[in-house]
Amino acid sequence: MTRHPPQASFLRQLSSPSVGTLVYPLVYPEEVRIGRDPRCQIVFDSQQHGEVSRQHACIRPVSHIPTHPLAQWQICDLDSANGTYVNGQRVQNCRTLRDGDRITLGQDGPRFIFEVYIPTEYSTPASAKLTPPSGAIAPHRVPKGESPQVFSATPSASFKPTSDALSLSQIFPILSTGSDLHRKAYLFPVLVTVSFVVLLFLTIGTDAFNGVLAAYLAGGTYYFVYRLCGKYKPWWLLVGSALLTALLLASPLLTLFIVVFRSILPGAIPEDLSSVSFPVLFVRMFFGAGLMEELFKAIPVFLAYAIGRQLRSPYREQVGIWEPLDGILIGTASAIGFTLMETLGQYVPSAINSTTLEVGAESGALLGLQLLIPRILGSVAGHMAYSGYFGYFIGLSVLRPSKRWQILGIGYFSAALLHTLWNSAGVVNVLALGVVGGLSYAFLAAAILKGRAISPTREHNFATQFL
Repeated sequence: MTRHPPQASFLRQLSSPSVGTLVYPLVYPEEVRIGRDPRCQIVFDSQQHGEVSRQHACIRPVSHIPTHPLAQWQICDLDSANGTYVNGQRVQNCRTLRDGDRITLGQDGPRFIFEVYIPTEYSTPASAKLTPPSGAIAPHRVPKGESPQVFSATPSASFKPTSDALSLSQIFPILSTGSDLHRKAYLFPVLVTVSFVVLLFLTIGTDAFNGVLAAYLAGGTYYFVYRLCGKYKPWWLLVGSALLTALLLASPLLTLFIVVFRSILPGAIPEDLSSVSFPVLFVRMFFGAGLMEELFKAIPVFLAYAIGRQLRSPYREQVGIWEPLDGILIGTASAIGFTLMETLGQYVPSAINSTTLEVGAESGALLGLQLLIPRILGSVAGHMAYSGYFGYFIGLSVLRPSKRWQILGIGYFSAALLHTLWNSAGVVNVLALGVVGGLSYAFLAAAILKGRAISPTREHNFATQFL
């Protein structure tokens, strides 16, 4: 009988306290693979954990004593798309694990803690062997507050954690996690929301109330698209794109576009839409709304492309259009500026004035507010969808320069066609409008997913799961 100081190693998956903890034993000499591939020993569902690669990472022994059945362990990243992190640092190739190391698949994916347990009493035969797992590891669910059950060569041994000290960061969590709040806890979106709430209280009863509410709703819809794209673009560039489009709408350039598309080309849109047949209305909407407005909203995208070519790193990469995701982000930002100007400068004032003359100022203000909310929220399936879709093709033309004009032509006409369908569907009925809106958003979502798949910077993509 030979006595050795065995160390039983485990991966403790952090989960909801209400369901306890999942603990995976590590048994020499088996390698433990983690990913979405069913052949992995720790498997994650692809619908719930899209940030986890099929073969994401593996835990393998790095050294062992021949007469001892246990081993030290290291974690290796298997060229995953979103990376493997230990204590917040990205793993390059492999890294030896220490007791208490925190492992994260991607920046915000599943989390584990590597733990080592030692027995208070042990008596291990030199020839003892641990039974290796077969296929996927069956996790042991441990109720909150209890230690995991350890399977070793001495099953009767009593194990305890290497340390049960209560640290100051456990009493005051913000001391250790404060630096991660902005990245993992949606701190900034909540702070922005609180700021807008204060502004809304300050502007109640004034004309500025609608503008503050519209800005918040527009920012929320854009943040949704930004998170889906998962590529960083400076906030000043995105806000600047929206402001530029808004300023261009108030400039003589809009008059030039109207002359070209609605006077020279057959895009004259009648005030009474029912005064012309549907085919005639569709053609006029295609030229006077689809082609005109989509080209107008694409100006910031083309401008960013031209400016980016003249800059040096890192501004060259930040500003320029180098891939489809760049075009989508700037195109949708431009659409936000267009939507705000169109809604606050045309539709809401028109509704308020007409209703005020009929039934009074209070009813007019209420109708204007009711119109503002669906128009802004609906922009994700409207102007943002068309502009983002066209932006995808602009970025794709940069990746495939040999087919540039063919790609741009397809993108421009398809975005204009979606826009025309939306404007024309309103004449049919509300149900048709909903169908076209859903179709438009589906096109945008498909472009985002494809843009992420072919992105040259895919390994740095922070996109959340798409459902």
